Amino acid sequence: QVQLVESGGGAVQAGGSLRLSCAASGYDTGRYCMAWFRQAPGKEREGVVTIDTDGSTSYAESVKGRFTASKDYAENTLYLQMNSLSPEDTAMYYCAADGIGGSWSSYSHWGPGTQVTVSS
Repeated sequence: QVQLVESGGGAVQAGGSLRLSCAASGYDTGRYCMAWFRQAPGKEREGVVTIDTDGSTSYAESVKGRFTASKDYAENTLYLQMNSLSPEDTAMYYCAADGIGGSWSSYSHWGPGTQVTVSS
């Protein structure tokens, strides 16, 4: 059974940093395309970054240069390092696996999410 569990969210001030983790179990993270999505209250879910099976990444324009995604294959864990956070980054962040690019509806597996709140 595939299971994804996010952690690392919290409340920070603008300009701060957070590192999110997504621990995967029940499958090999190298086997599927994975992604981080986020959803702010009243807004649609949006893709933050996708990580393909070869490790290549694709970032949303709004986070380029500030966020960095990585995989630890030994730990079967996905990470999202978020720097220079702004209030606009406030959202619930979700880890997803087995999908296509930034199309959230194509992903088969989701974690419960972790909340990120950035104050000005």
